[in-house]
Amino acid sequence: MADGITLQNVELRLGSRDFRFDCALPSGAVTAVTGPSGSGKSTFLNIVAGFEAPDTGRVIVAGEDVTERHPSERPVSLVFQDHNLFAHLDLFTNIGLGIRPSLTLSSDHRKAIAQALERVGLGGYEKRMPGTLSGGERQRAAFARALVRNKPVLLMDEPFAALDPGLRVSMASLLLDLHRETGNTVLIVTHDPKELSRLADHALFIEHGQIAFRAPTAEFLDRRDIPALVEFLSN
Repeated sequence: MADGITLQNVELRLGSRDFRFDCALPSGAVTAVTGPSGSGKSTFLNIVAGFEAPDTGRVIVAGEDVTERHPSERPVSLVFQDHNLFAHLDLFTNIGLGIRPSLTLSSDHRKAIAQALERVGLGGYEKRMPGTLSGGERQRAAFARALVRNKPVLLMDEPFAALDPGLRVSMASLLLDLHRETGNTVLIVTHDPKELSRLADHALFIEHGQIAFRAPTAEFLDRRDIPALVEFLSN
């Protein structure tokens, strides 16, 4: 479980809402996080990323206790729905920030950026500005930035939600290709049962701020005794 994700008796209160998470997610696998809107999916991801600090409990990522660590110090890369690209910077610079925020890049770093862009189908796009790219191309650039960071854990919050169905399929295929190459641990929040079935080895269902059920994907998709899960799977 060295490269997995473990939340040990984590509790967090946000306003009037309580969240309680206790789980160990497998290393080297893709785990999907699902649940109704407002159930706590993004809060779960934010705790792992470090954007929310638990009131009690421990967060262990890739074998390291990161409970007290700043997000930038955690062994994770992040890909979000809005790509988080700086509109005034070209792709080379946007991706370089993933390696060194100071942009003091070595020749090896520059080579890695070019290779990452090539790997995601954006070879030669180094000087392109984000505003000149399609949604799919911006998402590919976000993947390239995650590649150059070379972290053992990849966190994704509905990264394909804004894409059309055909592009979702191609981006999912790219994610799986990259996952097979790196063997990293992937945690992806999704509202799409088809995406879950296509991508995930394991899945967990969050309801009312707690994990209501988690299982390998085949077992998860067959579960019929949790009404909110049944409703999710019927969408």
